[in-house]
Order: sequence, then structure tokens, then C-alpha cells
Amino acid sequence: MAENAAKRLKTSESGVKIGTHNGHFHADEALAVYMLRLLPTYANSSLVRTRDPAVLETCHTVVDVGGEYDASRNRYDHHQRTFGTTFPGRPTKLSSAGLVYMHFGKAIVAQELQKAEDSDEVGVLWNKLYESFVEALDAHDNGISAYDPQKLEEAGLERAFSESGFSLGAMVGRLNPNWNDPVPDDRAAAQAAEDARFLAASARIGEEFSRGLEYYAKAWLPARDIVHAAHAKRFEWDPEGRVMVIEGQSVPWKDHLYTLEEQEGDDNKKVLYVLYAEHTRPDARWRIQAVPVTKDSFQSRKALPEPWRGARDEQLDEITGVPGGVFVHASGFIGGNKTFEGAKALAEKACAF
Repeated sequence: MAENAAKRLKTSESGVKIGTHNGHFHADEALAVYMLRLLPTYANSSLVRTRDPAVLETCHTVVDVGGEYDASRNRYDHHQRTFGTTFPGRPTKLSSAGLVYMHFGKAIVAQELQKAEDSDEVGVLWNKLYESFVEALDAHDNGISAYDPQKLEEAGLERAFSESGFSLGAMVGRLNPNWNDPVPDDRAAAQAAEDARFLAASARIGEEFSRGLEYYAKAWLPARDIVHAAHAKRFEWDPEGRVMVIEGQSVPWKDHLYTLEEQEGDDNKKVLYVLYAEHTRPDARWRIQAVPVTKDSFQSRKALPEPWRGARDEQLDEITGVPGGVFVHASGFIGGNKTFEGAKALAEKACAF
């Protein structure tokens, strides 16, 4: 069982109170509050949203306000001029979400996995969830772009369309009151209405966080051993190790493959195609998928041959010379065959093409 970090915190007799700022809210403090409340110490905590130093001083834990970062006092603000803390091994300056995750994330992950905080699995998932979820919020709140704006300008690259409305920050931002929404005359009622919106935002982004945590704990992490075994056997299918076969049920493989290749550091031995069954039944059809250049790229290391693209069934058989063809996508990133032998033959031909 996890040695929960939150259990080591001191609490007052009146219970735990979390403090954050009032007014316009952002994704980072919304997530910070949600993450804290996942832990036993904070499960029934109260919340006060204010910028009054005297009120904040009464709080057990304060996030995103107060001008202080001191974990020993449970103060997690990042707006100080001198603040520059980053997550271990990552370059992005932390927001309040990153600060809370850095200090309490292992306890949250350990609680999900039912393992000790210092276990290897907790460490792997702690890092993965930061890189795949929390870091983007840190960057957004600190005004850090995913790409160097100067380099984009020098390269003459322009956005083809806006994607800002699909970010986690935008999702939370839309839950703030509109400028022309009616506001209660009573100050307490107005603050209560604002707080209700904040709690809705915290629950909304928290739901995404918990879904991510559940996915990485129950699907992504168990897939690691399967991908490791498939990667170790890749030379059985191709003398240059360009074909990897996932035997049994298909699993999420991209992250694990890239990590393995990075650890090995041999650019000349990279996998080009991954073969896997559509399901576990004996008559399952098989897929051949080209490995993307990067995890989020639409460009493949070596797409399936251009003459195959867009072809189906008998037409595909005629073009490839391999029976049992089902389809090849028009972009060449994926194809299918009725049997493993057929998918393997397509991989052999694609490697040689």
C-alpha cells in the first residue's frame, strides 16, 4: 500500500481548509484543488477563494495565490518574480497544478495502483502523467508555447487554423462568467455564484485528469511488458528488426516503443511496421501499421507503398501479390489482411519497397 504523502501533513482540529484566489479562475488552480481532494487528508476539505492575506493565513494549504512557495507550510504559488521551479527532468516552469502534482502526485498514483510511493511503477506513471497531462497546463498558465515562436517565424510557418478552443485551458476558461452575466447585488451571494462555477471547472478538468490516470494505470502501464517482449523478438520477423509483432491482444504500443528505442539509442535499428490482430479470436484479421515519426505525428517513418494506398480486397491482392488483402488507407499509415501470414508478407514487401 502507498505511504501517502498527505497522511504526513498536520491538520487542525477544525479540519482542512484549502485556499486559492477569487475572481477569474484558470485550469491550474482548478486542477490543483481537485488533485488535493483525491487524497484522504483533503477528501472533506473546505475551500475559500480570496486574496485576503489574513484569511489565507488561516488555510491549511494555499494554491496559486499568496506569493509564496514553501512546501513545509503547504504554500504553492508560482507568481513570484524569483520562481523558476520545474518538474524533475522537464524544462517547463511549474504552475500551481505542477507544484501540487510534484509534491502529491506520487501519493495519488500510489493510491490508484495500490503500491508504495517508492515503487518503480509509481515512478514511471508519475513521470508519464506529468508529461502527458499536467505539463501542458503549466505551460499554458505561464505563457510558454509548445514551439519556439521565433523559430516558427524564421521558418515562415503559419497556423492553418486555430486550435485554441480545444485546449484544457480554454475548456476551463469558458466556465468563467461572461462579462455581461447578471451579478447578485449581495457580495456573499455573488462570491457563492462564482465559487460554484469554479467548482464546476475543477470537477470538469478533474474528470479528465482521473480518466487519464485510470487509462495509464489500467491500460498503458500493463501494456509495457507486452511491448517490451514484442520488441525483444523483432529480429525473428525481420533480420534488421524493422517489423514488430504484438501477439495476442493488441495494446497501446507507441509510447513504449519510442521509450525503448530512445534507451537503445540506435537510429539504424528502428521499427518501421507493427503487426497486431484486430481481436483475440482465432479468425481475427490482422493490421499492419506504419510507425509514426513521433507519437503525435501524422507522418510515418515509412508509409505503406504508394501503389497500395486506397486499394481494397481483390484489387489490393492484385497490386501487392499477397492474398487476403482487406484495405490500405489512402495515406498509407495502416492496412489490413485476413491472416497473420498475409500481414507479415505485406510487411516484408513494404520493407523492401
